[in-house]
Amino acid sequence: MSNGMGSRPRILAIDAGGTMTDTFIINERGEFVIGKAQTTPHDESIGFLNSARDALHYWGMSVEEAFGAMVSGIYSGTAMLNRLLERKGRKVGVIVTAGMEDYLRMERAIQTYLGYSYSDRLHIVTHRHNPPLVPRQRIFGVRERIDVFGKVAIPLYEHEARAAVEQLLAMGVDSIVVNLIYSFKNPAHEQRVREIAEEVMTAEGRRIPIYLSSELYPLRADFPRLNATLLEAYAAEPSREQLQKVRDVTRAHGATFDLRVMASHGGTISIDARELARTLISGPIGGVIGAKYLAERIGVHNVACTDIGGTSFDIALITDGEFQIKNVPDVARFLLNIPLVQIDSVGAGTGSFVRVNPGNRRIEIGPDSAGARVGVCYPEGGVDTVTISDCNVVLGYLNPDNFLGGEVRLDRQRAIAAVQQQIAEPLGLDVYAAAAGVIELFEDNLKNNLLGRIIGKGYGPENYTLLSYGGGGPLHVGGYSAGLNFEDVLIPTWAPGFSAFGCACGDFEYRYDRSIDLPIFPGIDDTARMQLGAVINAAWDALADQVAAEFAKSGISREQIDFKPAIRMQYYGQLNDLEFRSPVRRIEEPGDILQLLRAFDDLYAKIYYNAARTPDFGYLATRAIMTGSVDVEKPALPHRAETGIVPDPEAQINTREVYWKGAWVPTPIFAMDRLHAGNRIVGPAIIEAPACTLVVPPDRQVWLDRNDIFHMRPA
Repeated sequence: MSNGMGSRPRILAIDAGGTMTDTFIINERGEFVIGKAQTTPHDESIGFLNSARDALHYWGMSVEEAFGAMVSGIYSGTAMLNRLLERKGRKVGVIVTAGMEDYLRMERAIQTYLGYSYSDRLHIVTHRHNPPLVPRQRIFGVRERIDVFGKVAIPLYEHEARAAVEQLLAMGVDSIVVNLIYSFKNPAHEQRVREIAEEVMTAEGRRIPIYLSSELYPLRADFPRLNATLLEAYAAEPSREQLQKVRDVTRAHGATFDLRVMASHGGTISIDARELARTLISGPIGGVIGAKYLAERIGVHNVACTDIGGTSFDIALITDGEFQIKNVPDVARFLLNIPLVQIDSVGAGTGSFVRVNPGNRRIEIGPDSAGARVGVCYPEGGVDTVTISDCNVVLGYLNPDNFLGGEVRLDRQRAIAAVQQQIAEPLGLDVYAAAAGVIELFEDNLKNNLLGRIIGKGYGPENYTLLSYGGGGPLHVGGYSAGLNFEDVLIPTWAPGFSAFGCACGDFEYRYDRSIDLPIFPGIDDTARMQLGAVINAAWDALADQVAAEFAKSGISREQIDFKPAIRMQYYGQLNDLEFRSPVRRIEEPGDILQLLRAFDDLYAKIYYNAARTPDFGYLATRAIMTGSVDVEKPALPHRAETGIVPDPEAQINTREVYWKGAWVPTPIFAMDRLHAGNRIVGPAIIEAPACTLVVPPDRQVWLDRNDIFHMRPA
């Protein structure tokens, strides 16, 4: 962070989380300021503007002065996800292949398991089906069948399609989704249903949008394809209104840039993009993109990304400089076929509720959360159940007068009384021992989830650098990293706004996928290889046209786009495919197919091991992928001159009694913005900034490097 004298703001990044809205503003020298305000779910533009003003006051600037100078604005938020969770979407009608009308009630069974613990999965009585986004009476089947090769096995019964559209219009639907079996192989029947729908609408004098799965998400697995297309109609379109409000606010205050949104694959797209459901999960992805950008600049290859917010603990791994893309992710208990940066989310954040189970007298944390309402310690929040934040206030880790820089005042005595009544008395413990036990349990839960994720990848913590961010990351990193022997533990000074920072690090990029399911058997001749190449080239060309069409909405010509073809492949007969960038831009000669196969072999050996390779069985190219990007301005890392190891005397602002391992200890409190590069602080200590608190336990120490990043190590 800088004083910004003479600053010319260039980049604006926004992360509207479930609890707080973070704004990250970068100037032409790469210096930045971070703003924070409570999220306003009913109109996210309000929380955004408050957050932007909070950031700009560090530079003594108004939003009008700053917005007019900016060249880029990137947004990430939770509005669309919340709309899905709260079932507040549009009234949609669905047309499917006859016999498949119960898709949403059956959920392929697997959706009823999503989000449940292993023990709950063993007892079917604990499961519940998701309330269908579309009730059964608004789902109509029409007889038709495209086979697995894309040939018409049963012609479309057009009179049934016509009747379905007429009945849906009579029900007053806002839009119609069409999802027919194997339409990704041959879209002819879906296209004909749309033509029929347009004829019916013309005759009735009405016009509503028609969404075809074969156009939006032409991928194998018809149930996730239906979910993704349905999400587009149900939640994405109304969420455009929230994005439009944010865009309108920026323009009303002098901005001329086009607002972009962080998409699921890790790039940013325009808010006018056709497939807006790709932005369903945007905030946590920003953090992973920021981590990759940071890692490249400081020379780290393996990073364990950990993000603690008010509602969740998000984990992602960057291995050999790359994050993984999940093909069929599950989001909010829905299977989707939208490519998504792989992030594991645990329902444990600083706002998570803490309760004692009356049956077994065990402490239970989450998964529900107070979110922006903080906890009992925040009287205006109306919360009457203890949260993790309450325990942090009780133990002295959080300064009740410095929450959000003092803008929100917390009531410590109120928190003590609630912990005493709800946790300590049922367990027969001292109130402070009870709060400390909750924090220890919370951090152990985070540690176990993190360790399991790393071990499941086939590595150990010593192979990774831990990166901690989010509003609660610095507060708890000393606890959940203890004893795990990471190569290094990094906490950026801008940790609370790191996801917003990551949004600013994302390329302006569109990505489109298409299922091809192309077998490549051993021993085929050059003619056969070129025939396979023609199919791959045709898929890449069609996807490149889609990329170019989306960029055209932002006034960007095809010549300005850097196209990057990729492919997903597996050994024939195996279940899991892998994604990799193609070593060739097009298949021009038979040897290019062999280059693809070699690239897959090399990637497979890295992720699994050589003995598992089965090239003698042949290969299956499952999916063609095309990504197109254009250059955008990105933030520079801070670069400070190092001073001595010992902080300046004025860096310590006071001393506070803090509860460490069963005893109250006078603990030095440092102001983060008064520390300099090279300073070292040995715990116990607490380092405070307006938007976050870094807790240094008694057995740890931290030092601040030239890039404004704290390194935590054993004392």
